Amino acid sequence: MKAAHFYPLLWSGFLLADGSAWAEGPYPPAAGVPGSTAISRDDALILGWATGYDRGTFQRGFLSVAERDLGEVTFGNPEDALGPADVKVATLETFPVVSLGDGGAITMTFAEPITNGPGFDFAVFENGFTDTFLELAFVEVSSDGDFFSRFPAVSLTPTAHLAGDPTTDDFTLLDPTNLHNLAGKYRGEQGTPFDLMDIVPNPRVNTKRITHVRVVDVVGSINPAFGSYDSGGRIIKDPYPTRFESGGFDLDAVAVINQIPEPGACLSLTLAAALLGARRRRR
Repeated sequence: MKAAHFYPLLWSGFLLADGSAWAEGPYPPAAGVPGSTAISRDDALILGWATGYDRGTFQRGFLSVAERDLGEVTFGNPEDALGPADVKVATLETFPVVSLGDGGAITMTFAEPITNGPGFDFAVFENGFTDTFLELAFVEVSSDGDFFSRFPAVSLTPTAHLAGDPTTDDFTLLDPTNLHNLAGKYRGEQGTPFDLMDIVPNPRVNTKRITHVRVVDVVGSINPAFGSYDSGGRIIKDPYPTRFESGGFDLDAVAVINQIPEPGACLSLTLAAALLGARRRRR
């Protein structure tokens, strides 16, 4: 859920509650800034979108994992994450999306498998309407819908200013340059791209034929009893708690950039190549 708060982005870093600032990280910056890897929903690289989801594994998360009596989030439906991204940041239309809540998860499927091709292979879209108030999620892929590999996520967002006190959890601003392989790095209409080359090789995951993409909400608490950790063992901070029916990561869409062509398309290409070769031989 994106609360109606707008925060300034400081060129020297992000201003903390005590007036200090932290420096930019090593990863690509916000959408629209030179060097950004954000994928616009209208990008010509996009070949398709998620066409289905795994009903059996869809799981809503809690409004607050530390206050489970509040129940689970309820905003949106899985079908809202199918097809093209349709959030409109300019008019603050941050729906339709499906909200996952703390630790919730959804697995998206595709008409044609995603493949490990040149550059980025797919992109995940959230509904944030600023470049700094971001809700994050892990991304996992599978080639059989059973065994999944998670992208090695990195979060370098400092938490020292919170003094390690779980009661100081807050809506911490996030600098995209401190985030890598975490969905939600970019604002709405701008997808976070993923390259299957980053997946640690595993014989059970064929990165040339990915059929399922799972999105798992990051619980942004610094309390080790509830928080989520990146691939380096660092706790991941994002806005927490979000005690709203639309709390947690809000999935708008998953775009396909590299995919396995349909059999008919492969046949057409083969025939076209054969005809071209025949014409050249006649000359």
